[in-house]
Amino acid sequence: MTAHDRLVGVVGTGTMGQGIAQVALAGGHPVRLYDAVPGRARAAAESITARLDRLVEKGRMGAEERDVAVARLEPAQTLHELAPAALVVEAVLERLDVKQDLLRELEDIVGDDCLLATNTSSLSVTAIGGALRVPGRFVGLHFFNPAPLMPLVEVVSGHATDVTAATRAYETARAWGKTPVACADTPGFLVNRIARPFYAEAFAVHEEQGADPATIDAVLRESGGFKMGAFELTDLIGQDVNEAVTRSVWEGFFQDAKFRPSLAQRRLVEAGRLGVKSGQGWYTYGDGEERAEPHTAAPAAPPAHVTVEGDLENAGELIAMMREAGIEVTQEDEDKGTRIVLPGGGQLVQADGQTSIEFRDVVYFDLALDYRSATRIALAACQDGNPRTLREAVGLFQALGKEVSVIADVPGMIVARTVARIIDLAHDALARGVATEEDIDTAMRLGVNYPLGPFEWSRKLGRNWACGLLEELRDRDPSGRCAPSLALLRHSYDPKKWEGSA
Repeated sequence: MTAHDRLVGVVGTGTMGQGIAQVALAGGHPVRLYDAVPGRARAAAESITARLDRLVEKGRMGAEERDVAVARLEPAQTLHELAPAALVVEAVLERLDVKQDLLRELEDIVGDDCLLATNTSSLSVTAIGGALRVPGRFVGLHFFNPAPLMPLVEVVSGHATDVTAATRAYETARAWGKTPVACADTPGFLVNRIARPFYAEAFAVHEEQGADPATIDAVLRESGGFKMGAFELTDLIGQDVNEAVTRSVWEGFFQDAKFRPSLAQRRLVEAGRLGVKSGQGWYTYGDGEERAEPHTAAPAAPPAHVTVEGDLENAGELIAMMREAGIEVTQEDEDKGTRIVLPGGGQLVQADGQTSIEFRDVVYFDLALDYRSATRIALAACQDGNPRTLREAVGLFQALGKEVSVIADVPGMIVARTVARIIDLAHDALARGVATEEDIDTAMRLGVNYPLGPFEWSRKLGRNWACGLLEELRDRDPSGRCAPSLALLRHSYDPKKWEGSA
């Protein structure tokens, strides 16, 4: 790690540069800020000081501690003032040529033992470091915004990064009170790579006329357990920013269908509807604007009795919940599947990647993080389905205390297809040596506040759940976007089924 008395240089004084400088100050280092635009480094130092003042006012920092930190913060007028630095982090414009030119200049200024780092979120660490004479000391330190508050730091090793440099960067981030995760240089690194389906599947359901943004967001939050829905989150991030990251990852993977951008989001960007910052995105913002409400089904009478065939697998908690709600439940063993048979003869089945129209009288229900604590459940039925079956399904979940959103007959529904695709990309990243299982789960929990890491979801739902659902989706979308990866197929393979065979 970088000793606390060693200088940390930060080049670029925008939001991320200032945040990283504040983190280094909190870690006890002297910090020098540099910006190519005259006056910006001094203004950034004043801005950081003002934020420290607010921490003192809120009782989160002592006045003496603030004074000591401010005394260690200096604006630099030239790059040469960073010569004594043990670590320099650049957070300048996201352009490869700009970053390469800067780092080449820095390499001629700093000492041989200085660690050089980039905070890029979209460019290749390998490509940036390729401009250096000694690329082994160059590493990615990807902080998340706002850097002083977000705990995660992705420590990204380029193709030429030395193990000692990556280890030093990792230990420095940990010494600063952050939670570092180590990953190889791949498009999107960890979080931005594995998070793509969270947005992509929500947008796809909307484009398929499956449900409106408010309903999809509500289902992701209230059934899936995500902190925010995809539409409200991208409005907050900025549609232009989110779409640019998606496009960068897609292009980085040579336009792989699994990372395909959304045409609907592209149209928002083209229209200048960038979200909160422009006053309109998927939603409209401003004084007096009412928030769009999710579709919620009208009250329906619950069924007096149901028959459960099989154990309902990861939705098994529903059996006890139905009995607690006063619904008579008869259980029958069933080798061919698992379902709830309603009084009218219709079936209620958990989302499996198939569609209601393919079967006689079936209503699908979506995946939930926890069926007992979920406050909303999505149901899907084909347009020509039996109205009685849908009414009984709505009434059943309402009797369990849930709001019910009825969506169109979309394969995989909302939460189920989203979680399955996140699990798939996580297994693919693990198999390709991008990161460890533990670091992937940590990155997704801390970087984007997922309720569970992908491998935690996988263990909860069963080794074959995601692969089975994605195989069904692949059959209904031959583009390959939802096809399970070879890594997930291998994970799902159960050698026990071959025991005793020749």
